[in-house]
Amino acid sequence: MAATRHTARRRRYDTDRQGNMYVYGNAVPKQEVGPKRAPKRKPGAKTAARQRALQKKNAAAGINPVYMVFLSAAAAVAVVICVGYLCLQADIVNRSERVASLQEELADLNEQNTTAYNAAESSVNLETVWERATGEMGMVYVAEGNVVEYARPEEDSVVQYGDIPADGILVQK
Repeated sequence: MAATRHTARRRRYDTDRQGNMYVYGNAVPKQEVGPKRAPKRKPGAKTAARQRALQKKNAAAGINPVYMVFLSAAAAVAVVICVGYLCLQADIVNRSERVASLQEELADLNEQNTTAYNAAESSVNLETVWERATGEMGMVYVAEGNVVEYARPEEDSVVQYGDIPADGILVQK
């Protein structure tokens, strides 16, 4: 009888590959009762056996103290490398910000310099300077008679302690 019920149930329900269920016929099927839940396990005696089994499994997997020390050292080296990289990256960012601020400061100083140069250039009248130099200070243009030549000494520089003689000879040989 159980076999008949199973085939009848198979005819009424059919599932496709995605797990969708089709019901054939016009009768509503009875609700099936699910399996009972397993009782919860009490902690205690079996946990020690599980820990021993886990230790055996880890030992079989090849995790020994030397391997753990190697993995720890490799992880520490990786952390040190990452921290060093982040420090270098932060240093690069700080330097680029410093360069940007110095470039901005340079642009401001160039603008101030150009402004001061233009103000100084526009404040000087060259005709006034020429009139004052020739009129008040007695300067004259170069002429044939007012140029005095003198013998150059062996040193590179000349220090004038007095008037230049009219004959132009400074050093006596």
